[in-house]
Order: sequence, then structure tokens, then C-alpha cells
Amino acid sequence: MISFPLHPAIVHFPIALLICGSIAALGYLHGWPRVELRILGWCLLFLGWLTLLLAILSGILAQGGLPPQAPYRHILDWHTGSGLALAVLYGDLLYRGWRHNARRGAAKAGWSASVFLADSSWKWLLTIQLLLGIGLVIFSSWLGGRLVYEFGVGVQ
Repeated sequence: MISFPLHPAIVHFPIALLICGSIAALGYLHGWPRVELRILGWCLLFLGWLTLLLAILSGILAQGGLPPQAPYRHILDWHTGSGLALAVLYGDLLYRGWRHNARRGAAKAGWSASVFLADSSWKWLLTIQLLLGIGLVIFSSWLGGRLVYEFGVGVQ
């Protein structure tokens, strides 16, 4: 039976979407306050978070076939943990945006939660969270790369 490696096919989407969305949001917050950039950043972050959840699920399913006492197990644990931390970090950001929008009585449809980025009282907390998110995406990706290129995990 031929199995299609789903995790390697999915992981590039959250990497690109979360980094690009974070950069767009940071650009809006610190230099180019255009509505289009705010909405683009918010949409990319939302799509990145959704694809991150798919990547986590496919990664958990893929690691079921790996030996429990493998020499790369500690790297795999850090990779899994950093992926889950990313889901919490960006999920928190999206949830706070949704709550901010709901408290202001704004429409709940569409991407209007991106108004959260326009609230200057959150500027530095969002900046720290977005920079931390970018760093965590890079760290988790580096760990995944080590698993593939140093240990051959998931390579047929």
C-alpha cells in the first residue's frame, strides 16, 4: 500500500501564512497603517492558524509509526511542543481580536476582527506576540528540518 506523506505536504502553508501575516500586521502597526494591510495580515494569520491545526494533526498521526526509543525523540518532542505552542499563541491572538470586535459591537462576519490591530492600546503586546510567533515558527521549522535532513524521519 502506498501512503501519501500528508504532514510534509501541509507544513509549508502555515509557515508561509503565519510569517507573512505577522509581517503584514507588524507593518501595519509600525509603519504603514493601511486598511488593506491590516485586513491582509488578519486573513493570513487566520488561514495560517487553520493550516497549522491541520499540520499538527497530520504530524501527530505521522509520528504514530515512529519507534518510541528513537535517537531523535527529544527533537521530535520539542517540534511537537513548539507546534502546539504556536497554535496557542496565534489562537490567543485571533481569539482576542474576535473578543475585541464583539465587545465593540462590530459585525461578527467577515474580517472585521482585524480592527483589533488598529487599537493602539494593544500595539506593543501585539508586537511582542507577533515577533515571538515568527521566532517560534522558525524554531519549529528548524527542528522539523533537523528531523528530516539529519535523521531521515518521514523520508521513504
